[in-house]
Amino acid sequence: MRGLRHLSLRALRHARHRSLPGVRGKTASRAGAARARRSENASVSESTDLAGFGVAVGHATDVGGATGLTVVRGISDPLRAGVAVVGHATGSRELLAASSDHLVDGRIDAIMLTGGSAYGLDAAAGVMRWMEDRGRGFHVGAGVVPIVPAAVVFDLAPLGRFDARPTADMAYAAAESARSSRIAEGSVGAGTGATVGKIAGPALAMKGGFGLAVEGDTRHGLAAFALAVVNAFGDVRDMAGRIIAGARRADGTAGFADTSAMLAHSSQNTATSFEEVAGRNTTLAIVGVNRAMSSGELTALARAATAAFFRRITPCGTAFDGDIVFAIAPASGEKSDAPPAAAGVMVAAALERALERAVVLAKGREGIPGIADKNGD
Repeated sequence: MRGLRHLSLRALRHARHRSLPGVRGKTASRAGAARARRSENASVSESTDLAGFGVAVGHATDVGGATGLTVVRGISDPLRAGVAVVGHATGSRELLAASSDHLVDGRIDAIMLTGGSAYGLDAAAGVMRWMEDRGRGFHVGAGVVPIVPAAVVFDLAPLGRFDARPTADMAYAAAESARSSRIAEGSVGAGTGATVGKIAGPALAMKGGFGLAVEGDTRHGLAAFALAVVNAFGDVRDMAGRIIAGARRADGTAGFADTSAMLAHSSQNTATSFEEVAGRNTTLAIVGVNRAMSSGELTALARAATAAFFRRITPCGTAFDGDIVFAIAPASGEKSDAPPAAAGVMVAAALERALERAVVLAKGREGIPGIADKNGD
């Protein structure tokens, strides 16, 4: 398992063919993990480690179909969660469970971010099965019910195949292969089919992806992490405010069209072109800290993290986007002695970097370029 990066769909198919009929769980998933291979479109983070947060991340990728999913789970224990919804075109499952308004009070077992639009939500059954096989979940007397909130990005077009959707088998394998270090970034997992800057249509868009960043050191007080799947309608900017990935100019000259500027000068005559991209854009994020928090506090933390969206993606939270931010922390344990605002600043900073990494490490395909193409990553 040391060389594991993430699971490809081809590996899963081989595993399924070799497994015994009627056998599920560890046997099948180990066979899939043994045949795991690193995608040429992924870059592995050598320095980021989430063990101090009690969190593991697993990807499953269908390269040919240009789709995939990402599972974030507790290494061995449940997590506490909060959530903030930014966009108006969301696709989700069990979202209320990640809040204090639900019976479980934000106690969750995993979060799944997935491609496939609403079709991809079915894959969460695989994470639930993985948890149930290990007796992990919300106890209900006769057994457990794993709590797995999920959110989707639309990647049914323009890349890959419309009929390619993440499956429960892929989600099971992602939960099984989840790890805390050497996590793949770029065009991998839920970021496999992601694109950004779509106002001028897919021909002028750029590749999005999956990114990860950490702020602080878990060995020395409060620390924060963020991961993001960037499939935005708008453009992505660097720390200086320059567009680095987004809608390119239609006249073929170098540079970007600037989505916000195009919207500012739009009229009713351009409404039809906007309708063509409506509902196909989402940026999903999970931020977390290494200190226990209540679900209410985590909801406030998720809201604080959304500042990163508005700084780095222009525009974001539009009627065309389904943006969601989850915030997670250990379900129990030591609480932070730092002021609440400190955690908010840290998760926002981590998320800004994760958003940038998601596009910087993404490789292009099928005529849609990525920044990593010229960087050689």
